[in-house]
Amino acid sequence: MRQRNRGRAALAAVAAMCAVAALPGQAYAAGEDTAYTFNPGAKTVSGAEVSAEASALTPGSVYKSSIERGEKLYYRLNLDAKTDAYVSVVAVPRDGGQVAYGDGIKVSIRDSTDLQCSSQDARFESAEFPRPIAAYAYRNVKKGSSTCQEAGTYNVLIERESKATSSPGEWDLELRYESEPRLKSAGSMPTEAPENWPSASPEPPTATPQKRSGGTSYNNAISLDTGEWHDDIAPGQTRFYQVPVDWGQQIFVTADLSNNNASNEYIGNALAMSLDNPAHGHVDDVSPLSYSGKPASVSLDPLPPVAYENRYDSTSSVSAMRFAGWYYLSVTLSPKIANSYGDQAIPLILKIKVEGKAQTSPYAGGAGIFSVTQDDRDMAKSGRSGPEAARSNTMRAVGVAGISAGAVLVLGLGVWTLLARRRAVAAPMGPAAVAGPQAMAAAMGPTVVPGSNGPAAGGPGGGGQPPYGGPPQAW
Repeated sequence: MRQRNRGRAALAAVAAMCAVAALPGQAYAAGEDTAYTFNPGAKTVSGAEVSAEASALTPGSVYKSSIERGEKLYYRLNLDAKTDAYVSVVAVPRDGGQVAYGDGIKVSIRDSTDLQCSSQDARFESAEFPRPIAAYAYRNVKKGSSTCQEAGTYNVLIERESKATSSPGEWDLELRYESEPRLKSAGSMPTEAPENWPSASPEPPTATPQKRSGGTSYNNAISLDTGEWHDDIAPGQTRFYQVPVDWGQQIFVTADLSNNNASNEYIGNALAMSLDNPAHGHVDDVSPLSYSGKPASVSLDPLPPVAYENRYDSTSSVSAMRFAGWYYLSVTLSPKIANSYGDQAIPLILKIKVEGKAQTSPYAGGAGIFSVTQDDRDMAKSGRSGPEAARSNTMRAVGVAGISAGAVLVLGLGVWTLLARRRAVAAPMGPAAVAGPQAMAAAMGPTVVPGSNGPAAGGPGGGGQPPYGGPPQAW
């Protein structure tokens, strides 16, 4: 039975390799990559207008929902008295509908008495064109605080605001619920935000420019590290990238839009760029870049090094730099560009600089998304997305399994051959050898003439089987 199971293992390995090879690649046809790609593992959940009817969210899970204009929707959290919880929301207007200044969402976490633990807004401002926008809220356990510290039921409230001139259609929502890991020693951590940190922009990267095509969502964002990265972006398109930033490191980002000789029409809000942290909480964005057909450039303001104590700062962009992990960059080109410059993509250059030596994590044990691993650094160097890295790991595991199964089969065949040869040598030493040549010939079975298909003419045992013409019956 073991030999049969090994054979089945080999077949399973081959089947798995074929299945993995059949998975869709990270490629997008022209004109088909403007839609947001939701996490394929997202569970569908409906928000409730009444808090008592809210569905519970599970830590480490991603959900898909939707919200109408003017709606206020509740989701439930069941929290203990020790864990810091984060819930993020990505809002995606459907069908590229019209948005206006001030449209957006607000997400908050509230205790059972409706006291607000925290909140964040994500709004369309002067760049009044539809694109994915993100915000998060959290419940942090703080020494000396009396609000939102008890174990029990908490509510996540998502509110949508849209002007009467905006498209009335639903917005899709992608929700993510994460728990922050426990600290090694909570008593030794600073409880105040750092007052001073390097704010001067570093020298631009000097590495040879390389091509990297951005993804269509946080889920398939293309990995970048320090360097100059070239891409193309079409009107109305949003490109997503991710950069690993470890404890003690700073990230600097500049976006350059190339020239287009089709026109010299002035577009006041041509390009929007936003940075979000590993929990999909909004960190910062830039004043939208204006464009008149000439090369244009815009940069994020300097941000502090990643530090746990940044959470105590009153400035939201500093507070959001509170943990290590993947930081997400999204870049959107206004659809109005097409009116004057055509619908062809325009070259985009991203200059990324990650400064500082990585420091030790403050967390006890594995930190999940709130960490930077060697695999993450390798992803950033190779320019893979999360799904691409997962497929590569699966192929590697299947390859190892296939090699292992093949080695078992080769070893089994070798053992069978050895046993067969030993039987052939041992056969003449049995009772037939003592009885004489005729008895020995009868015991050994028919004599096979080389090149023939059967026993030699006149040989004993015509029609019989050779002494080791196949493997043992157990094979």
